[in-house]
Amino acid sequence: MSDFPSVKLHVVTGKGGTGKTTVAGALALALAAGGRQVLLTEVEGRQGIAQMFDTPPLPYEERKVAVAPPGYSGKGGEVYALAIDPEAALIEYLEIFYNLKRAGSVLKRLGAIDFATTIAPGLRDVLLTGKVMEAATRERRGGGRLYDAIVLDAPPTGRIARFLNVNAEVAGLARMGPVRQQADSVMNLLRSRKTAVHLVTVLEEMPVQETIDGVGELTKAGLPIGGVVVNMVREPLLPPDALAAAADGTVDTTEITRGLKAAGVDDGARYAEGLASEAAEHARRVLLEDRERTLLAELDRPTYELPLLTDAVDLSCLYALAGQLAEQGLA
Repeated sequence: MSDFPSVKLHVVTGKGGTGKTTVAGALALALAAGGRQVLLTEVEGRQGIAQMFDTPPLPYEERKVAVAPPGYSGKGGEVYALAIDPEAALIEYLEIFYNLKRAGSVLKRLGAIDFATTIAPGLRDVLLTGKVMEAATRERRGGGRLYDAIVLDAPPTGRIARFLNVNAEVAGLARMGPVRQQADSVMNLLRSRKTAVHLVTVLEEMPVQETIDGVGELTKAGLPIGGVVVNMVREPLLPPDALAAAADGTVDTTEITRGLKAAGVDDGARYAEGLASEAAEHARRVLLEDRERTLLAELDRPTYELPLLTDAVDLSCLYALAGQLAEQGLA
């Protein structure tokens, strides 16, 4: 059962290198299981979704990239993807709100779009989040939302609060009119129970601290915090007693030598010191990871763990990770 049954917009953020795009893709698959329609979106122009699902670069339109496994209903859902481009979003915005159907191509040739989003960076974020909101609230023929859930592969944790807090960004840009109305509509969605911001981290000092800081900034901005996904988790290679001995530097090299001899390595004493040193390094890493886990637990948010993948991430890996997220309750 999902920990977030009422959430329709899942925002996924994390420090660079923590695998937030992989987690976003796996979450989209998990949410789509059982016949649901899910839209996976990105806003950073990296085409990370296309690479992950091994498809051509995404255009500024929704494209089906995967079929999710069947749930209890026996029916598989579908994952669609959309790379949101600020320039295309601005042209669409002008067509919708100002009926300027030809102005977009003219502005594009003149470079006015780059100029506009440069002198008013807040406008860029309003356009990006506004497109996400439009997809989240779009209705299908016959009634009901077109998508059962939206997953947003968002900017990194260091700027997630600013990216989502579009009202603050627009305050000096527009006090009324369509831009302001769009910003207000976006904030109504982002601050509602239909949204959750999930933070992805690994068990290292800097990503964990950035996650803690991100939670503080999101809380200050009044944005709803979801869960914490601890990615790339490595299982300890030694039992607890052996880990404690290795961390203390009291590994019995004689025992290692005997073990190597039993394994058919006659010159085991030659390797015992090196193996003891590696065991000590491994034990120290495990202790550091446990300390970071304790700090994350103090956030008092639902926490989910995904294993370190030894191979490059492909679609089969995403399905496996999706299953783990579903089992743990994120989807």
